Amino acid sequence: MEKEKKEFFRNLLNQKLEELLTVAGKAVVEMSSTKEEAFPDPTDRASLETDRNFLLRVKDRERRLIAKIQEALKSIDNGAYGICEICGEGISEKRLEARPVTTSCIKCKEEEEAQEKLRKGV
Repeated sequence: MEKEKKEFFRNLLNQKLEELLTVAGKAVVEMSSTKEEAFPDPTDRASLETDRNFLLRVKDRERRLIAKIQEALKSIDNGAYGICEICGEGISEKRLEARPVTTSCIKCKEEEEAQEKLRKGV
C-alpha cells in the first residue's frame, strides 16, 4: 500500500478513535454523576435499569472497537495493514474505507460467515 494511502487510513482511524474516546469520557462522567434515586414504582426502576444495561452494551461495543482501531494503527506501523490475515492477499481499499478495522478480505470474510451459519444451523 502506498505511503499516502496509509496516512489516509491512519488519519481516518485516529479521527474515529478520538471521537470514541471523547464520547466514552462523557458517558463515564454522566453515569458516575447520576445519583441513585428511590423509585416508588418498580416499573420506573426497571425502565432505568433497562436503559443503563443498553448503554453499557453500547459502551462495551465501543470499547471493543477502540481496541480494533488500536490494533489497526499498530498494523499500519508494522506494515501489515491492508493484508488479509487469512489468505495473505491485499484487502481492497474500498473495503478498508467502509470498514478500516477489518483484518480480512471480502472473500475470506464471506467464507467465514458462511461457515458460521453452517455451525449455527441457519
